[in-house]
Amino acid sequence: MKQEQGISTLSLAILGVINQQPQTGYDIRKLFSTTPLGHFSSSPGAIYPALKRIENAGWIRGKTRHGKTLRERVVYEITAKGLRVLTEHLSQPVTQDDIVWRMDDLMLRFAFMDPVIGREATLRFLGQFASQIETHVADLSRYLDGVRDILPVCGRLAMENGIGGYEMNARWARRAIEELQRV
Repeated sequence: MKQEQGISTLSLAILGVINQQPQTGYDIRKLFSTTPLGHFSSSPGAIYPALKRIENAGWIRGKTRHGKTLRERVVYEITAKGLRVLTEHLSQPVTQDDIVWRMDDLMLRFAFMDPVIGREATLRFLGQFASQIETHVADLSRYLDGVRDILPVCGRLAMENGIGGYEMNARWARRAIEELQRV
């Protein structure tokens, strides 16, 4: 099955949250502004248009409900099509480009995947994540070894910092695999 085009990281965050529990736009804004999800945007100028795009794509459905007050609220829930899109996106293999350019998306995918695609697929994702990082670290280390003597000190230190960050992510993934296998 071909992955739907146009799923942004913000759309992924919104779909993942709504899949966990139906939400109003206000609930999502509040969640995003009080948690690390705010990194993807807590702005009403981003969230409400994203909700409209996702709804127009048929991934969520808004239902008008009355809350504790007389004021109507639109509560969004994921549709079967939305769950399919979410499942397909979460099931994508980890690529070298993902490691270099989309680490935030990878962590967001990981945060939502276990209840959606299952433990085995989540473990496979973590294994791919660690392997892709280890390959990238080896490439970066070879490059650094080849240019170490001609790089300015700050350039070398910056590369060492980047390599160290990737190595930490690979260690985390291996530890996460062990922990999830025990649970």
